[in-house]
Amino acid sequence: MKQELIYGLHTVEKFLKQAPHLVYQLTVIKGKLNQRQQDLVNQAKSLGVQATFEAKTAFNKVDGNHQGVMALVSPMPEMNESDLQTIMEKADQPLFLFLDEVTDPHNLGAILRTADAIGVDAVIIPKHKSVGMNATVRKVASGAADNVKLIVVSNLVRSIKTMQEAGMWMTGLAGETDQTIYDQNFTGSVGIVMGAEGSGLRQLTKETCDHLAAIPMVGVVESLNVSVATGVVLYEAFRQRKVAGSK
Repeated sequence: MKQELIYGLHTVEKFLKQAPHLVYQLTVIKGKLNQRQQDLVNQAKSLGVQATFEAKTAFNKVDGNHQGVMALVSPMPEMNESDLQTIMEKADQPLFLFLDEVTDPHNLGAILRTADAIGVDAVIIPKHKSVGMNATVRKVASGAADNVKLIVVSNLVRSIKTMQEAGMWMTGLAGETDQTIYDQNFTGSVGIVMGAEGSGLRQLTKETCDHLAAIPMVGVVESLNVSVATGVVLYEAFRQRKVAGSK
């Protein structure tokens, strides 16, 4: 069975809480443990998960702030396009987020964190030319990586069209339009489509969306980082849906 390494206190704590049956081994750095590290060891032992202690050199394989803890886990079952319809049908007002070839794991992790915060029903990414789930994504997402449904599809545009046929309206973020995100209706069954770092949405993806919208910019900066832009749009959608729900 495929295994992967996760690291960082918050990430390991969340995984151990949400899916202890998928944790093979917890490894903690040798020496005097802080309270959170000790709590993790105690939690692992109570769940029947092996806890080991290794020298600092054993953590050199980790590319990031490990905080003295890492775990070997089996990843959550991967979801694909066949799951989209089911997720949509189970949600009262489904909100999907499509990412068109986002390649930076820090961006994906930050996006998943925001998606979790506002209750996005699914985040959809293409199988190719896109970062997938890895330890860096999990670390940046701070536990959200295993709470948000991440759907890997073979063809993003085809998946967008499938959801449109099922009644979902798609708004793509692009700078070359006079319409802003504040002109859009994000209530109901909605898909928000974000482009890649630097290049933005591909032309075919733009043409497939029902609407294009921009984030208003008044400074000298021409665009925002994709994770920041996604946060701005998702919270506008969240605001509209909360207001609509209170009426």
